[in-house]
Amino acid sequence: MRILLISDEESPYLWEHYQPGRLDGIDLILSSGDLSPEYLSFLVTVGRAPLLYVHGNHDEKYKRRPPEGCECIDDSIINIDGIRIMGLGGCLRYSPKGEHQYTEREMVKRIRKLRPKIWLNRGVDIIVTHAPVRGLGDEDNLAHRGFVAFRKLLKRHKPRYWIYGHVHMSYGMNHQRVIEHQNTKLINAYERYIIDVEPVRKRPFWIKPYIY
Repeated sequence: MRILLISDEESPYLWEHYQPGRLDGIDLILSSGDLSPEYLSFLVTVGRAPLLYVHGNHDEKYKRRPPEGCECIDDSIINIDGIRIMGLGGCLRYSPKGEHQYTEREMVKRIRKLRPKIWLNRGVDIIVTHAPVRGLGDEDNLAHRGFVAFRKLLKRHKPRYWIYGHVHMSYGMNHQRVIEHQNTKLINAYERYIIDVEPVRKRPFWIKPYIY
């Protein structure tokens, strides 16, 4: 399965200068947030691949103009060709107001509510977030700091991929696009990036879900 990852900045290659055929071969699009709803609607229309998204901290406008033809996976798990994809949008709270900003305690509560779904799906293959994991692709300033709560989630479930945004690659040369941590590839989806993921049609019966 070929998956297009997008986040934070609309790609001129896929937007202003789009030409027919540029999304050929793309089976799925995952958005890590902070993109215009019109852009997402455009991609799902011209690409004819399903588009799943989580909210970024600047996506309050989605409430008024949700991306047409796209599916929000915040606080849920969706299974596509055997690949279990979980979404947790938003970033660490850095201002008094902000619909998609959360404290560490609030993020822990969101993760706990997902436990039954993780259990029923016998784990998760891809986790899509807006904010990064603390210490893995984030920055030290409060606005772009990752969640400590994500570290525990990463350690327990060891997804094949962790897709995130929020930290723009244009912020500096020190930001890595791909970070390999134990058995997980953490990928910054800034603007656009493509990965190939082997689909899983059926899982062996002896693979048990994580028990809390």
